[in-house]
Amino acid sequence: MDNQCFSIAIDKRKVAEMPTVTFSGAITVVEQPADAAEAVRYLRQQSVVGFDTETKPNFRKGMTNRVSLIQVATEQHSFLFRINKMGLTPELKEFMECDDIVKIGLSLKDDFHMLHMIGDFEPHNFVELQEMVRKYHITDSSLQKIYAILFNERISKGQRLTNWEAAKLTGPQMIYASIDAWACLRIYKYLNSGQFDPSASPYIVPDTPEATPPVEQQ
Repeated sequence: MDNQCFSIAIDKRKVAEMPTVTFSGAITVVEQPADAAEAVRYLRQQSVVGFDTETKPNFRKGMTNRVSLIQVATEQHSFLFRINKMGLTPELKEFMECDDIVKIGLSLKDDFHMLHMIGDFEPHNFVELQEMVRKYHITDSSLQKIYAILFNERISKGQRLTNWEAAKLTGPQMIYASIDAWACLRIYKYLNSGQFDPSASPYIVPDTPEATPPVEQQ
């Protein structure tokens, strides 16, 4: 398989035609340090989780906001840590540094760079999906396109530029944030299960300079 010359990529118009993915698991919003400690105790019992962050958008050139939210998800439960309200707690720092839980994310280098503006930590046992999917000939790098290639469903990005520092997160915000972390976990588990055969993907494109689409920016 690895010696075959082909790439897998999907056109954004094809993604737009797909049904929207839903998240039916439990969602817990964490705003207090004591609640964060309890949530991390639960997560420390897991072997693998999905990970993501959200930052309040800034539309002024040259200005950058700090990370507002850390999302950590199991298959059935999503935890939304509002670090704009409580900071990077000792328990969260320990979670980021622990070796006994595999944490799956995408564009992790960017997440870590932004999180280091809030607190010092040394990330351990994280898996970068953008690197993982290359082994399966997938050249798209966005979570939305990777998910669409594997599951034929579309992750809606309608909430991405909303206010993640609002006094109270809306229902659509909570679902969007949960899906991003949960989707990372689902992709990782599906690829590791051996169920995905790249050579049978309907999104194969010829591996030529003329046909290979450019890598999109996040």
